[in-house]
This record gives sequence, C-alpha cells and structure tokens, in this order.
Amino acid sequence: MDLQQSVASLPRTRPATINQLRALGIATLMDLLSHFPSRYEDYQRVSAIARCQVGETLTLKGYVRRGQPLFTKTGLRLERFLLEDDSGTISAIWYNQPYLLRLLYPGVCVSVAGTVKLFGRDRTMIAGGFEIIVDPQAPTLHTGRIVPVYPETARLSSKTIREKLFPLLKDLTLSDWLPEPIRNYNGLTDIVSAYRQIHFPDSQTQYQAARRTLAFHELFLLQLHSSLTKQSWQRQALKQPFSLLPDQAARLKQMINALPFSLTPAQQRCFREVQTDLLQPFPMNRLLQGDVGAGKTVVAALAAYLTYLNGKTSLIMAPTAILAEQHYQALHRLFAGVDPPLRLGLYTGATKTTRTEPRYDVLVGTQALLNFQAGRTAPGLVVIDEQHRFGVAQRAKLKTKADQPHLLTMTATPIPRTVALTLYGELDISVIDALPPGRLPVKTYLVPPEKRDACYRWIAEQVKQHRTQVFFICPLIEESDQETLASVRAANQEYKRLKQQVFPQLRLGLIHGRLKAREKQAVMQTFYRHQLDILVATAVVEVGIDVPNASVMVIEGAQRYGLAQLHQLRGRVGRGHRQSYCYLFGEFSDRRAKQRLGVFCSQSLGLTLAEYDLRARGAGTLFGQRQHGRSELKIASFSDFRLIDQCHQAVNHFLLHHHDLKNFPLLTAELAKLKSPAMVGRD
Repeated sequence: MDLQQSVASLPRTRPATINQLRALGIATLMDLLSHFPSRYEDYQRVSAIARCQVGETLTLKGYVRRGQPLFTKTGLRLERFLLEDDSGTISAIWYNQPYLLRLLYPGVCVSVAGTVKLFGRDRTMIAGGFEIIVDPQAPTLHTGRIVPVYPETARLSSKTIREKLFPLLKDLTLSDWLPEPIRNYNGLTDIVSAYRQIHFPDSQTQYQAARRTLAFHELFLLQLHSSLTKQSWQRQALKQPFSLLPDQAARLKQMINALPFSLTPAQQRCFREVQTDLLQPFPMNRLLQGDVGAGKTVVAALAAYLTYLNGKTSLIMAPTAILAEQHYQALHRLFAGVDPPLRLGLYTGATKTTRTEPRYDVLVGTQALLNFQAGRTAPGLVVIDEQHRFGVAQRAKLKTKADQPHLLTMTATPIPRTVALTLYGELDISVIDALPPGRLPVKTYLVPPEKRDACYRWIAEQVKQHRTQVFFICPLIEESDQETLASVRAANQEYKRLKQQVFPQLRLGLIHGRLKAREKQAVMQTFYRHQLDILVATAVVEVGIDVPNASVMVIEGAQRYGLAQLHQLRGRVGRGHRQSYCYLFGEFSDRRAKQRLGVFCSQSLGLTLAEYDLRARGAGTLFGQRQHGRSELKIASFSDFRLIDQCHQAVNHFLLHHHDLKNFPLLTAELAKLKSPAMVGRD
C-alpha cells in the first residue's frame, strides 16, 4: 500500500468528503493515518437493556420499535426511539437530528452508545453514537469499544474519519524506519500495531504502549534532525576565524570596565560562552535566553565589539521599529566609553539610511535588513532579537548577508529544558538566570470583581501623583459571540469604557494587531514619549517596547493566558527605579486557574513559571509564530520529561555508533521530509 497516495484514492468517498479532509491538512493516506484522536469515549461495556443502571456509560444493542419527534417546554427538538432486546425496552434520545427518523425505522437492529439518565421518571439512553448492525459478526466502529474522537470540522465528523481509517488500518503494511536495536532496547511495539491501537485501542494498556511508540518516533526524529543540523553547522569552517590577541583582549577589557554598570555573574558567564564560540573555527549558533531586563543586550554588544576588533561588522535585527530604535540608543550608551568610537547605523522601513553611516561597525534594524546590501565589509556576526518572532525563511535570508556569519539569537521567552532539548537541539544555549541588582520585583495581585473600582481609583492616583504610565491588556479586539466570560473585555470596547467612564481626565491610547504597522508604531511612540497616560492594548505589546516610566500593568481575563505569556506582559513594567505593579483581572472561580495564577503572583523567575505551566497545562502553542519550518508535535508531549530524555540518549548513542546514514535509507527518507538543512546523506 502506497501511503503517499492522495486521499482521493479512498474507496467510496465523495468529493465533498475529500475536500473536507484536505481542509484539515489531510492530503495523503499517511496524513490520514497520522491524524491522531484528540480523546476517547469508553463504550466497551455492552449490557442487556434490563440490566443497565442510571449513570452508566455503555453500549446497548436492540431493535427499533418506533421513533417520534418531541419538543421540550423550552422548544428544544429531540428524537426519541424505543429500543428492545430479549430482556426489555428503553428509550434512546438524540437532540435535533431529524434525519434519524428516516434512518432508524421499526425493525432496524442498532447498537447505541451513551449514558443512561433519568428522563422524567424513565431510564433513557442519551445517545453519544450509534451504528446500524447488518452483520452481527462484524466489529463495531462507533460503539461497543474504546471509540476515538478526532479533531474535526463542522462538516466532517469523527464518525466519517473512523469509517475511512478502519479499512486503511486493516490492510496496513508499513516498514519501520527506526533502527531495530533502538526499538528493542526501548521496548517499543510494532509500528503497524501502534497505528492500529492508537486509533482503535483494545485496552488502555495497549493504547499507552502505542502512544509511547509513536511519540518516541516523533521525538527521535526531531532530536536527530537537530543533532545533524548542529553537526552540519560545525563542519562549516570559517575562512577568517576570530582571534583574541593580547591587544584585543586589553581593549575588550577596557570596554567592559567603561560600562555604566558592572556585569552580573550570569552576564559574565554567558559572555564567556559566547566568546568561546566566537573563537572557534566554525560559526557560532547560540541562543541567549533571559528574562525581560536581564541584560541580554550588553552580552550582544560585547559580542559585536569582539567582532569589530576582528575587522568585521555586526547586524542586529529586532522585531519592531521601536525595539530597533531602543537597541540603537542602548548601544550608543554601551559604546560611549570606547575609543575610537564605533560607527552605529539604524536601518528600518521608516529610517532607511537616514541615520546610517556610509561605513558602519554595527547596524541595527528590523526586517528591512533582509533587503540591505552589506557593502564592502561582510558582517561577521548576526544577532536576532526575539528570534521566535521571525520565521525560518527570514532567519535564513539574514544569515546569507555574510559568508557563514556567527549567529546569536536572543529571547525573553522562558523555554523549559524539555522544549529546548526537542526544538533547539541544534543550538547551544546560554541562560541569564538572574536580574541585575537593584531591580525591584513587580508586585503582582489577583483583583476580584468587588475590588475592581478600588483598583481603578488607586491607578488614577498613581498617574496624577507620580505621573506613571499604565498598560491595560485585553485578550480580544472585538466582542465575540463565543466568549461568554464576563471578565473578557474586548480592547475597542474597553478603551471606550475606560476613556469615557473610568478615566475621563487621563490621556488614553489604543493599539492592537489589526492596526497597520505605521499606526502601531505611531501609537507606541506617543506612549513612549509620555504623551499618553494609559495604553489599552492586546498582547501585541508582549514584545517590542521598553517604557521605563510605565509602572502599572493591568491584564484582563488573566486566566486565559499561559504563565509564560503573562510573564512576558508583566515584563513591560518594572524597567525603571520605581516600584511596579501587575494586577490580574478575571474569573477566578476555577480552583486550578486560581492556583496557577497564585503561583504567578508569588514567582518572578520566568523559567520556573514556564516549567510549572508546562506540567500544569501542557505545551500548547509556546512560541507564537511557527519557527522551525515543521509542525507542532502531533502525539508526543513536551511535558513527557522521561521520554524526551530517553530519546535524547538514543540519538546520542545512534550518532556515536553510526556515522553513515546511507545504511539507513528509511530513516534518511524521513529526515528528508523535514526539509532538513542537515546533510542527511552525510559521509
């Protein structure tokens, strides 16, 4: 069976169904096979009608005696059928599915799965699934078993997906690309059995074994991809490796001594790691991670200075024009004690070359740098700030600005170890795990509804007495019919309400993701220049603005955010010397949500929060824009710490003992599907 065939080859499948499958991203039979269930319903227990009890979830089989439509007192339509077997009768009801009256006519043998409840005074099966029994010996798909439920669309049900998958699995033949010694050592099941049991498990035990096998395959491939990418990067010999001769070391030390502050031990350690990379004969490929305000920019500045001492220029790319401007200003301050002074340039969509010297040593910019011609001196270092805001193609294009430049990417997003191990295995990682001395932690509080007005009054006093500035963050842009929580306030409506009713004497601005880039930049600049007191915004301000005078952050619907994103938002305040505050508004009746936000209020270290959130909520979408050119995990979990470590050990063992992937053609083909830049056919 060729699993790369189009889903159009599925037998007895209407064109509309094929289009609906493709809308889910299912183009081939392998895609369908890899469309894993999101959950399961346990309908294994099959009972005689007379023996079923109220509250039980099970399957009943019987004959339809009659069916009729009913309407409740509230006008809700339902279809009720009387089912009969040798032991007795019971009613089964479906809600608003009138077509069943034509399908389930008297005399039809049917298997119905659901939960038995009291409907009035009678036991009634609230149906969750059914199928007409034609051959009593044939296996059931939708009842009488552990039934898979799939990610679906309004027009493509789990029932249809099950019906298309079952015959495919029955005739499945598939060669396992994972080397046999690794499969055996890690106790993995047969790959065909794994696919069958993940879709139609015979028991919880077999489901767990199947899930572990398929997750191992997914993690192994990603980690092997990362390791090969790293090896490929390290084989790129530099034409002009950097050096640190005595006179260069003296000038570097002179710059460090001239800084307006002392480096923290964490900054010193991270710069030593960066410096070691820069002196290697192959390009650096390092990720510098640290909380907002931890001092990543100064590490990048020192790397740029070492690059300058080796006669090369540096490119520094930021996700927004405002952040690029702030980096430009910060570098001027950091290089103020350097003699001779460095030539700094700013290159954005708005500034272009207006502030750019004909020859520069460090050029700061936005995505406009992608179209910038490096000139006579090829950059030796590329720094990408908030790297997850740029796609793979953008980063690759920036790296081509020079012949094998050193690459330093930076992020304030706290990345748990297991995520870094899986998605960032090709990178060396440095972590600035402490804030500079004197930085006051942002005091964070949950604000219940009854204290909201008091909080508003306190904020107004802070603005009037201390001329502080305030962020108000809302989860939505417009009101949504699907949002029912009263605490979720759309940015547009909240802006009008705050401006007209709560803070009529203050200056308010509004920013959200639907504004054009120039409009957003104009609002940000107005706020930065203190021409606004309050900025109402969506999470668009999570990255890209540093307003030292802002000391109050208010987050509406706080329970809707992950802790890592809340931490990023909180990092927008606390940049100055004044005590800063973060107030969380929302719905806190859910015990788990309140506990999670309580952890956020008591913890200021982003990495600790990210690790906690990973365990409590799962990975979700951790980083916003896709950044690896490959999909999110399909079946593995970033919170499966043990399995990730096992895969990591397996990859290291494999690469240690097998230096020629040509001996593993199936594995090589799987790597090629990731469009890996690694040399999958390496010697």
